Amino acid sequence: MKLLIVLLPLMLFAQSVSVEQLFNVQTVKVTALSAAQTKQYYGFLRVDESQIVDVVPRFGGYVEHLNADVRYKYVNKGDLLATVYSPEVYKAKEDYMNALRYDTKRSSKLMISSSRDKLSLLGIPDKEIRSLKPNTTVSRLTRIYAPSSGYLFEKNINKGGAFNAKTPLFRIVNTDVLWIEVAWYQKDIGLLDTLTNFHVSVQGIADEFNATKGMLYPNIDSKEATMTLRLHVKNPKRQLIAGMYATVRASAQKERYMTLPRTAVIRKNGTYYAFVVGEYEGEYEPVEVDVVPLDRHTYRIIEGLQEGDEVVNNALFMMDSDAQINGLY
Repeated sequence: MKLLIVLLPLMLFAQSVSVEQLFNVQTVKVTALSAAQTKQYYGFLRVDESQIVDVVPRFGGYVEHLNADVRYKYVNKGDLLATVYSPEVYKAKEDYMNALRYDTKRSSKLMISSSRDKLSLLGIPDKEIRSLKPNTTVSRLTRIYAPSSGYLFEKNINKGGAFNAKTPLFRIVNTDVLWIEVAWYQKDIGLLDTLTNFHVSVQGIADEFNATKGMLYPNIDSKEATMTLRLHVKNPKRQLIAGMYATVRASAQKERYMTLPRTAVIRKNGTYYAFVVGEYEGEYEPVEVDVVPLDRHTYRIIEGLQEGDEVVNNALFMMDSDAQINGLY
């Protein structure tokens, strides 16, 4: 049974303007759209734990000169951090030099290897060990170099200070790659394999950043019903800073969808309907449709309509009322 709306003359109504608007039925056609499902999430930027390096000497000593003299200074891999005096290292150097000198008179490869291994086990760089020659003078000073590039998040010594073996002197944090810990809704767990593209924006920074999926943490916030998804974002210009609040737009690969604006679909008792334009003017038929939200303004048509079908795009409350009076649904 079809719903027939008869447009009565305006003079029959006291409020002619509102009635004219009410019966000004607008229609829209089901269209095909190539689009990607998108969802928006939020999270915080964190330091990538794999990019944290502690500088911990295997010997004790005294700081003679300090190049890495302030926290949050940026250092490059191989930069000189500090020049120190260590009695233990100084003695190990002398033992190695004596082995080299003794070897010029009588072969002593085992003694050289043993004394060299001792220096290596103390963490003395190979470059410094190779500089030791039988005819050179042993330097009492030892240099500590940066094992990686990054910021000095921690500095635990000062010029003239003393330190013991196993004392963390510096903590270097590389921020060229950061983590984003995203609050992922439990209801969206099924989208983890579908949403594969991640675009990150941060207030105050004009650039948008691409991120890659890391891991889903094996715990859940029971109060908020959220899990934590870790993303990795490259930060070559070091614009991003750990602790920043980020907006993450997650999207799937583009697909071809049949779509209608949300204004063309009405929900009744848990079922969705659209009013299809009939054969005659003013004739509309309610059709049950299966839809899912594509975004805030659009439904994806799963079943019930085809591309090109023409449906009502407004006055759905009026259609719904008349359809019930006529017992159509």
